[in-house]
Amino acid sequence: MSDAPTTAATSPATDLYRAARDRLLGWRGQHEEAVRDFSFPDLGDRFNWAVDWFDVIARGNDAKALVIIEEDGSSREMTFDAMANRSDRVGQWLAERGVAQGDPVIVMLDNQVELWDCMLAVMKLGAVIMPTTSAAGAADLEDRVARGGARHVIANASQVGKFAGLVGDITRISVGASPGWHDLTDAYAVDAPPLPHPGTAPGDPLLLYFTSGTTSRPKLVEHTQVSYPLGHLSTMFWLGLRPGDVHLNISSPGWAKHAWSCCFAPWIAEATILVHNYTRFDPPALLEVLRHHEVTSFCAPPTVWRMLINADLSEGPGSLREVIGAGEPLNPEVIEQVRRAWGLTLRDGYGQTEMTAAVGNTPGSRVKPGSMGRPLPGVPVVLVDPATGERVAGEGEGELCLDLAARPLPLMTGYQGDPERNAEAMADGFYHTGDVASIDAEGYITYVGRTDDVFKASDYKISPFELESVLIEHPAVAEAAIVPAPDELRLAVPKAYVVLAPGHEPTEETARSILAHAREHLQPWQRVRRLEFGELPKTISGKIRRVELRGREDQLARGDLEPSGHEWRDDIVKGD
Repeated sequence: MSDAPTTAATSPATDLYRAARDRLLGWRGQHEEAVRDFSFPDLGDRFNWAVDWFDVIARGNDAKALVIIEEDGSSREMTFDAMANRSDRVGQWLAERGVAQGDPVIVMLDNQVELWDCMLAVMKLGAVIMPTTSAAGAADLEDRVARGGARHVIANASQVGKFAGLVGDITRISVGASPGWHDLTDAYAVDAPPLPHPGTAPGDPLLLYFTSGTTSRPKLVEHTQVSYPLGHLSTMFWLGLRPGDVHLNISSPGWAKHAWSCCFAPWIAEATILVHNYTRFDPPALLEVLRHHEVTSFCAPPTVWRMLINADLSEGPGSLREVIGAGEPLNPEVIEQVRRAWGLTLRDGYGQTEMTAAVGNTPGSRVKPGSMGRPLPGVPVVLVDPATGERVAGEGEGELCLDLAARPLPLMTGYQGDPERNAEAMADGFYHTGDVASIDAEGYITYVGRTDDVFKASDYKISPFELESVLIEHPAVAEAAIVPAPDELRLAVPKAYVVLAPGHEPTEETARSILAHAREHLQPWQRVRRLEFGELPKTISGKIRRVELRGREDQLARGDLEPSGHEWRDDIVKGD
């Protein structure tokens, strides 16, 4: 941090927030103590993260807040002080164009400085951010305006055509000139005083997120002025961030993980957010960015980690201290390969758009490969037996839930405009994640699968993740997804859809080798009976849509779809 004095006024809420943050920083490597003694502070009747926290740490601070690295190697850097001043200008300019407290604002920008300017500015006005991926189409945007009640839209000039069909009194703001749209770049032409506190209460809305919809229509999640800003204290603890760190997260704007690791958690820790822009993922280019820019903590989805372990990691991890996986469970083989190459423990964690990080392997804790870790400080995680509705006592398996009686602060207020799904999610005193997990005697939680993804074969319960973790150990397998394939004898059998690693061909020989590997490392009742090579369908946030693969298997069974000709069955393996 700069030695220049901070000019932003502190408040009792700021002091309480800082004290909670500092307690968690002090508990690094002391997971049990943090869970036992930490609780989220009561910030009173007024709180605004952008004013009460960001401006306080930012004004007069010449440390780097944001660094954006482009594909051609060029970069743009902003200090904390610059971000505070820029967001003041944008906020004043937005207010002059009608953005008011409580107004939902669609923010559909890429990884560009204006994205962070707008997020801070909208917060400072007490308006509500509706983060939106630039991959959203016209129909998605119409749905967001209709269900989210958006009053204003901020998008790049190249994207304005997607909004042509929108009707109603909506303020249209573009980055760059576009006919009929206000140009945001005009906001930077004049100075603006620090924006006053909007008077937002902790329970006022701050964020409206549309989930990625792996199995159904996206749900509209509402978060408050504290659920994400305060809840991400636990995310900071899980990531292991410290003041002065350089944190790189692989995530696209518009999704919750981007807010987790490209906004709240790093700036809570007073760390630098580093972003690497690219059109097509290139492992060597990413590794160069990590080393050249002295990144200390790196978080990426398992898909990225699976690609990295197939790259050349021999030059080492550079300045990396923390390596983290998020988005989907990490396969044990990936963790082991990173450990062998870099000597670092790749740590897993768990959360949802509906909440902040809830379970994690925290720095200094023993990691059990395959486990997501243990409940994080302040998050009342429990497992509930779906058959009885009762908590799982001790070791066992059940649906991962949050105990509503403990008033979980990091949890959403609910699904906006969807009382039926909201009631289902909050039934019987628990928030139901829809994820099945197991817990061991030491409190470590291991992901089993989505309630929709777990299936039975010959009356044995099959966890797709468990089988996928074995398949990924084979050198030819880059990614795998297990789904049930209808079978006359066994009702259903496990079928693997496999994406091959570079240098491997989709031949019978490759299929035989993979199936033999599965047979050797799985129990007989878990046996992968069928295998097909091909790409995996994913949401635009990168999660595998197993629901599409299950639907495909049903179509094949009914004869409504022609087989691809690239499926192999387990009986090609010698020994039957």
